[in-house]
Amino acid sequence: MDVKKVLDAKGLACPMPVVRARKAMKDLEAGEILEIHATDKGSVADMAAWSKSGGHKLLKQTEENGVFLFWIQKG
Repeated sequence: MDVKKVLDAKGLACPMPVVRARKAMKDLEAGEILEIHATDKGSVADMAAWSKSGGHKLLKQTEENGVFLFWIQKG
């Protein structure tokens, strides 16, 4: 996967991971991919809902050692 930007949102509570993701996404062109690292369990539902409502595509989501990883393609 060709990631254009990585956002470290570890340690941030809801809604900050989505707020930071929205800001980071503004720097990307359509089709580029943002990788997000978060530790807030609520970010799983939040990122899915935010990407869908914003016209973006959640390509993949995983969890590694309590860190939730998301790859979102800008719409």
